[in-house]
Amino acid sequence: MIRRAVSTLDQRTGAGSILGKALKYVFPDHWTFLFGEIALYSFVILVGTGIYLTLFFEPSTSQVVYHGSYAPLRGQEISKAYESALDLSFNVRAGLLIRQVHHWAALTFVAAIVVHLMRIFFTGAFRKPRDLNYYIGLTMLMLAVLEGYAGYSLLDDLLSGMGLAIGNAVALSIPFVGGQLGTLIWGGRFPGTEAFMSRLFITHVLLLPVAIGGLMAVHLAMVATPHHTQFRGRGRSETNVVGTPLWPAYALRSLGLFAAVAAVLFALGGLVQINPIWQWGPYEPYLGTNGAQPDWYLGWLIGALRLMPHFDVVLGSYTVVPNPFWGGVLFPLLVFGFLFAWPSIERRWSGDRAQHNLLDRPRDNPRRSAVGAALFTWVATIFFAGSADRAFVQFGVPYEGQLWAYRAASFVLPLLAYLLVKRMCEALRRSEGHPGEGSAPVIVRPAVPHAAERASPLVDQRPTAGHQARSPHK
Repeated sequence: MIRRAVSTLDQRTGAGSILGKALKYVFPDHWTFLFGEIALYSFVILVGTGIYLTLFFEPSTSQVVYHGSYAPLRGQEISKAYESALDLSFNVRAGLLIRQVHHWAALTFVAAIVVHLMRIFFTGAFRKPRDLNYYIGLTMLMLAVLEGYAGYSLLDDLLSGMGLAIGNAVALSIPFVGGQLGTLIWGGRFPGTEAFMSRLFITHVLLLPVAIGGLMAVHLAMVATPHHTQFRGRGRSETNVVGTPLWPAYALRSLGLFAAVAAVLFALGGLVQINPIWQWGPYEPYLGTNGAQPDWYLGWLIGALRLMPHFDVVLGSYTVVPNPFWGGVLFPLLVFGFLFAWPSIERRWSGDRAQHNLLDRPRDNPRRSAVGAALFTWVATIFFAGSADRAFVQFGVPYEGQLWAYRAASFVLPLLAYLLVKRMCEALRRSEGHPGEGSAPVIVRPAVPHAAERASPLVDQRPTAGHQARSPHK
């Protein structure tokens, strides 16, 4: 059936040979490669559920008196945006389920990108010729965080309003242009005008999704153009790929993963409550707390804002650099700036400018692994500092004492992580060789009956024109 379809397409468009080569494309078999697919499938579910939610949401700050299904809010004056979100949660068929699935998919999307980028960093998959694709992935992560922030800021509940107030303070803290930038974004003084909500809505449902989708398409194309990276092992070299062809085995396996991701997200959306906006109430500028916390991917920025001591740069009577700048602008710039610069730093550090298609284990490059562990520990420490207020409320731990402890830990723990991971990797390198060296290759069973008659489950692919698949290793 597939051969007939390819032949028909080739007769009418001349693209059959391209499709045939694509169906023979070989994917290496390793569980760490699945994180990128999880991110892709989470994005697909995000788009699908987002389209459904867009049909019922009204992005307007016009005030109305609520007379809906949630009794505690009846008679209160709220915005149309908040009212439509409440109606979507209580009155629209499957509205609450889809809204919660959308929220869980957003959290999973960012988490999968983060873990995927960590795999790329620790295995050296960012090296030439894939450094440009690494930069695209980092840009995608930045846009994903911004997209999530814009999404939960649309609802005009107390949580989203507090998040926008923090964002306004960070925007205003940018030296010299902060005031003009804040006025441009909000269309005036915070909390802004009706035009701001419309611009935020268009940014969330159109501009950022199109940008992320475009980057994702380029990212996937650039993964397939040279060919996949793979870990070292018998039969694997810099000039081949050993694994499973796209059709039928890998395609069916990947569809199974998509079904599993969708099942987990819909189970979470139906069984685990997230962001109950009716409990937070409508946003009022004079209200400063409600016990709600932002999504996890903003925790590191909240922690940075909490940990930075009160320090402003003042010239005469003019505040050049306000305090929110250090945690809200400088800290994320340092983190992402370092990640963007790392391929160049490692090339200069090691003198290695060759092309690499084989991946390192973390132990194979102790210095890189130690640097990555130190960076992760630094960001994680600041991330946990964002929960200091909840630790104070729930457990009575003194707030100021927590901040000083986290400040000290943010200097000490990264250094300890660097030294510990470097010594561990060096010890592991001395103690053993690479797993799989000298052993027999693992044979992947066909995904469907008689699949071995059409494509080999263990394929050696040369990076020649068209990436033709060869016969399996004997």
